[in-house]
Amino acid sequence: MVKITFPDGASREFKSGVTGIEIAESISKSLAKESIAVEIDGEQKDLFVPILKDASLRIITSKMEEGLEILRHDTAHIFAQSIKELYPAAQITIGPSIENGFYYDVAYTEGKISTEDFPTIEEKMQEIVKKSYEIKREEWDRDEAIEYFKSIGEHYKAEIISDIPKGEVISLYRQGDFIDLCRGPHALTTGFPKYFKLTKVAGAYWRGNSDNEMLTRIYGTAWATKKDLDNYLFMLEEAEKRDHRKIGKLQDLFHISDHARGMVFWHDKGWSLYTTIQNYIRSKLRKAGYSEVNTPVLVDRSLWEASGHWEKFGENMFTSELDKEVLALKPMNCPCHVQIFKQGIKSYRDLPIRMAEFGSCHRYEPSGALHGLMRVRGFTQDDAHIFCTEDKITEETIAFCKLLMEVYEDFGFTDIRIKFSDRPEVRAGSDEVWDRAEKALEDASIASGLEYTINKGEGAFYGPKLEFVLRDAIGRDWQCGTLQADFVLPERLGAEYIAEDGQKRRPVMLHRAILGSFERFIGILIENFAGTFPIWLAPTQIAILTITNEADDYAKSIRERFIAAGIRADLDISSEKINYKVRKFIELRTPLLAVVGKNEAEYDSISLRILGSDEKKSMKVDEVIQMVLSENNKYLK
Repeated sequence: MVKITFPDGASREFKSGVTGIEIAESISKSLAKESIAVEIDGEQKDLFVPILKDASLRIITSKMEEGLEILRHDTAHIFAQSIKELYPAAQITIGPSIENGFYYDVAYTEGKISTEDFPTIEEKMQEIVKKSYEIKREEWDRDEAIEYFKSIGEHYKAEIISDIPKGEVISLYRQGDFIDLCRGPHALTTGFPKYFKLTKVAGAYWRGNSDNEMLTRIYGTAWATKKDLDNYLFMLEEAEKRDHRKIGKLQDLFHISDHARGMVFWHDKGWSLYTTIQNYIRSKLRKAGYSEVNTPVLVDRSLWEASGHWEKFGENMFTSELDKEVLALKPMNCPCHVQIFKQGIKSYRDLPIRMAEFGSCHRYEPSGALHGLMRVRGFTQDDAHIFCTEDKITEETIAFCKLLMEVYEDFGFTDIRIKFSDRPEVRAGSDEVWDRAEKALEDASIASGLEYTINKGEGAFYGPKLEFVLRDAIGRDWQCGTLQADFVLPERLGAEYIAEDGQKRRPVMLHRAILGSFERFIGILIENFAGTFPIWLAPTQIAILTITNEADDYAKSIRERFIAAGIRADLDISSEKINYKVRKFIELRTPLLAVVGKNEAEYDSISLRILGSDEKKSMKVDEVIQMVLSENNKYLK
């Protein structure tokens, strides 16, 4: 007999060799029907694995996050089987589950697999689901597995297995006539995943190396219920409508060109949006006691080696050799801020020092990973570093979190999730230092009243961090803000202050950002608002449209008054009909439309139309100016 202990602490005895599915059936038939895997002593296993000793057990269903991940991996295998049946010459390579779904990289040289083929592939996948093949785990000798995959023309799989050390057991999963390399676990049959959809095709280099051949990466989504699938597909449709690249082109905000891949060409209206956000952040930082600095973009390699960034990020840095010196475009600002801190002697009375910079940074991202404003090579961080004593970490964390929440609320984000990312496997600093840093940040988080989840092993290489995740208008999550507690970099770069006892001490360095990068945050804002910005943010706050040419001079004078007041105003005195002009600026999502004709000119008024409303009202020009300035002043003080 074996004793099985359940998550609630209850335990029961079963015959030795009992399986997870048998235990689930003993509890209820409905639970067995929903079960997809089990967790035995903290390790995920297949439902058919016999349990031969006392163990703690948790049954995983598709309603759980881990279960949904397994279901998506099952779907990836079903996709791979359908590809092999439809395109026998294709080779399947790697197909993991990812957030919201899965992808599979396919090598196919006899043709091209495109979105037009998706209905055929999905039909084949549904056929495999209906056949409900039993999924069996098999353990093979490494060399036998290599030879097998070579014999069926799956050379990529053979290459993956050849990188596994000799002597290790290779686990394969078989469903029908299809067999794939996988650690598992998987559901009992292919009949489990029912609600899936293939979504897009992209290119991907084999093993992410641009020197290797290009493969076809096919993405899909999979869910436990039809309702969840429908909701997700609706979100994708909404995301397509809100695509910041399309809206950016429509509103003439920016463009990205092969002349500078991954870099942004900001147009007048886009730069207006950018500087409005920058001025807003600058004002908030000034009130919060930050000083603003600016540091070089090109910095000698020696500083990056001393800080540890060269070892960690060297391959992602843009470098240049000059006078036998290697210089690198900075990928982050922190080492440069330490250099400013080190100028002159600092006393404990000077701390905390809050040093902010709109820092221009550059990182190499593969061409295939670039995505509009969301993934770029050149970006500006709303970066800051707080140099303080260890006993001030909690106080500074509370103040920062308050500031961050205020900023997010002003931009319309109220659903914020927080992750606590602890030490990664590869890191700088001793375990003792990490223990102190993690405890300090954890204590500060609790004191701030923050609720957070643990993001295991995802801390920066020099310290633990809090990650702030925004949920947008259509339910997507975006990780933007961070707060990192760093005991390592001040030590590596020799930052110190004179303590109250006259001894030299190392300050703690809190790395913090609210937006993350201006480029990405603006992309998020465009999609969150679908281009319909609030008045204070809108690149064009008001458009002045003439009914007849008789009002042209009056319209020009009004625009000059708006601009003199600091209001962003456009003018349309073309000969087009007024209804056409109105439709054009509604399509451009301009918040306010001022229609003027002969009567308005006579009374120094406008006929005002607010975006989203059919109502028109007559207002004096000065009243409109005050209305817009009042809205601006709520945020840009």
